[in-house]
Amino acid sequence: MYDELLEAWMREKNSREIQPLSGDFYKRLASYIRRIREEQRMLDEKTVKSTLIKKEEENVKKMTVELIQTRYEKIIQKIREGEAPPSANLTDEEKEWLQESSLHFESFKKFVEKLLQGKIEKTNKNRLKSKFVVVRILREIPEIIGADMKTYGPFKPEDIASLPEENARVLIKEGAAMEIEVST
Repeated sequence: MYDELLEAWMREKNSREIQPLSGDFYKRLASYIRRIREEQRMLDEKTVKSTLIKKEEENVKKMTVELIQTRYEKIIQKIREGEAPPSANLTDEEKEWLQESSLHFESFKKFVEKLLQGKIEKTNKNRLKSKFVVVRILREIPEIIGADMKTYGPFKPEDIASLPEENARVLIKEGAAMEIEVST
């Protein structure tokens, strides 16, 4: 998987267009990162193998973040240009994100159109706040990039975290976290 990630990262960095990824790329990448972390936990920190695995994990995280950010920027650029990103080159996760982002973009365009007509709608201040969900982590989760493009984690079982709703719902659905009711 390391070689596949490296190749995908290099292709994405060296091309202006969004490069194709296999449909299960992110799923396999997440599994690979989990394996690295588990293997690292099992080793004595003073061994050469532990040092190498730690370096491998650092490289994998760096390439993963750069790959995702580069793809994100290319998708946004296509949208700005009024084009649809090539669906065949996107993973299912990216297609879902794109669909959600498109709704926000359309909402923004409508706002601008109404403003230019001299109209403005009242804002719902609660809607403007990003909704976060407090969760209890049930298993190890590597560092993730949230829907707000901030980095969260890594997490260990029993950690408590406040995550963007979209990310929290995915983790809950996968059985990696459970929602905690917070009374205000």
